[in-house]
Amino acid sequence: MTLEGIYQANARGFGFLTPDGAADRASALFVPPGADGGAWTGDRVRAETQADPKNPQRQAARVTAVLVRNTKTLIGAVERRGRETWLRPSSDRYPHAVKVVGRSAGKLRPGDKIAVAVSSYGSAKLPPMGALKASFGRDGTRQASVAAILYRYDIEDEFPAPVRAAAALAPEEVDPAARADRLDLRDRTVITIDGASSKDFDDAVSLERDEKGRWVLGVHIADVSHYVPAGSVLDLEAFHRGASVYFADRVVPMLPEELSNGICSLNPHVDRLALSCILTLDPSGAVLDHRIAKSVLRSTERMTYGDCNLLLEDRDPALAERYAHILPMLRDMAVLAKALERRRRSRGALDLETRECYIVCDEAGSPVDVRVREAGESEKLIESFMLAANECVAEHLQKAGLPCVYRVHEKPSEDKAAALRTMLAPWGFDLKEASHGALQSILDRVKGTPQAPAIHTMVLRSLMKAQYDPQNLGHFGLAAKYYCHFTSPIRRYPDLMVHRILTALLDGTLERQRGKLTAAVKRAAVQSSEREVAAMSAEREIEKCYLAEYMVPHVGEAFSGTVTGITKFGLFVGLENGVEGLLPVTALPDDRYEYDEARMTLTGVRTKFVYTFGMPLEVLCAAANPGSGQIDFTLPGEPGALPKVRSTPRREPAPEKRGRASRPRGRRSGGRGPRRNKR
Repeated sequence: MTLEGIYQANARGFGFLTPDGAADRASALFVPPGADGGAWTGDRVRAETQADPKNPQRQAARVTAVLVRNTKTLIGAVERRGRETWLRPSSDRYPHAVKVVGRSAGKLRPGDKIAVAVSSYGSAKLPPMGALKASFGRDGTRQASVAAILYRYDIEDEFPAPVRAAAALAPEEVDPAARADRLDLRDRTVITIDGASSKDFDDAVSLERDEKGRWVLGVHIADVSHYVPAGSVLDLEAFHRGASVYFADRVVPMLPEELSNGICSLNPHVDRLALSCILTLDPSGAVLDHRIAKSVLRSTERMTYGDCNLLLEDRDPALAERYAHILPMLRDMAVLAKALERRRRSRGALDLETRECYIVCDEAGSPVDVRVREAGESEKLIESFMLAANECVAEHLQKAGLPCVYRVHEKPSEDKAAALRTMLAPWGFDLKEASHGALQSILDRVKGTPQAPAIHTMVLRSLMKAQYDPQNLGHFGLAAKYYCHFTSPIRRYPDLMVHRILTALLDGTLERQRGKLTAAVKRAAVQSSEREVAAMSAEREIEKCYLAEYMVPHVGEAFSGTVTGITKFGLFVGLENGVEGLLPVTALPDDRYEYDEARMTLTGVRTKFVYTFGMPLEVLCAAANPGSGQIDFTLPGEPGALPKVRSTPRREPAPEKRGRASRPRGRRSGGRGPRRNKR
């Protein structure tokens, strides 16, 4: 039988073919060594099915034609073979070295990390060939790997000259003419609350009571669209980037600094243009009315999360005296934020506990510490307010029948729900359906118990990935019928697009622009979803390089960890500080291990010892490679001895406990904060 699909290579010479329309990885066909037909990993191929010569019960495939090449650029290390220059690929899924051709080839140093544009994929007589595209530094270093990862995901550290020139023309002050016909909030108490190291402030908040005693919450977002016109070089560059990229102590911004840190930043004590979402709420947090307006404001104070947390906890009298003029408002904000959170929980929003760690770097940019980010009252406060504004704007646009880039999060698929059901069964949970109530019931029952982190991770991994869409499909995780991103236009292109639509509505030009905006929304949803995946993948890979460099001085030391992932080739173990490494199956006590993918277990055939997801283990750091980001663990004690397990996870549901465990919130896990919003 002839079929088409995507070929994936393995470092050991064989591969797998995933046919078109395959439901999951189990449908992939084995491709024996020598049967790849010259295909490289990721290529689209045509193949013929055949019986596996070594396992007649397993269906295999032989590639007969390469239809579409996937690899255009290859990254690796320079090798010298006589007078010839070759590239040894960094990924072992590319078994072929590539001959580097062109004038620059002879100038390359062995051991440099480079990228080549592949010009020929080789044949029986000729090797693969390519020309130099970029050079990143010495292979094996964290610096070279970071540069290569950014290059691979098309994340440019520098802005092109035309974009820099356009940014240089940005005004340093608000033009008086731009203030006309805007809601003037310059006499109101409006504050920003961000991390201590933040330099761009794209959201501010205010809170008052109206004549009826109702809450009037203002969420004021920098009017970036005023300074980034549609179709301008600044807009095209922001569209291409899609989002800012954050890692360690660095940021690759979506917009140049003249905008992000300057005229588009709600800096204190200066006039700034904004789009304001003003919500009128009752004491329970129910929205009674709202207004969306173009505004001009003057931030009263630039507050930090740390200072606000101290103020709300009454732990610093001197600080309380310094900010006496805003402290009553801040305390009211904390009260309203709790009411908003209760409403979200009551409608079914999932309360997933996540541990977000961050890397501390020295002045040279080298990692010196890894810490857990603790969320205090002010982080939760800002998250609640940003979520409320995002929901309000999405509902406003949906009910008005206007185009919008929605942030959607669909219900877990049947396959994901079935997989979660199987994984939870050994822990004593019977998940009949992946509904809000059923999932939150499980999360509530394990709260405060040793198995809570493992259960939360299982549930989190079972959820669908949030993405952008021109259709309003709702947000499962938040249990929100309407949701979009409105609150971070400096950092995310969808927010900028939403601002542009609101501006057209408020200016009365929407009908004239409706067709153009509708088309732009579709393009922005696709592009932003793709660029978000690229940004998150790059952040994750770069973070591994930093963590590996941090662990180099700790090789040989013992750590307490927890099994965070299980594969047939070993266990992933996460340490208490957030570092994760691999405990390979070859480092486990001498035995043959059976891998159960559904239940996520490795079981020793002889010892019957079972490694499970969430199992606490003591491990030694055996190796750390900043160039690859790989950290390897081994077990302490005598070779062949069973591992030291700190405590055994309970296999039955824990009783429900009172109280609420706090979870770190940030752009990765909540409405807005230290990094990008994943919701």
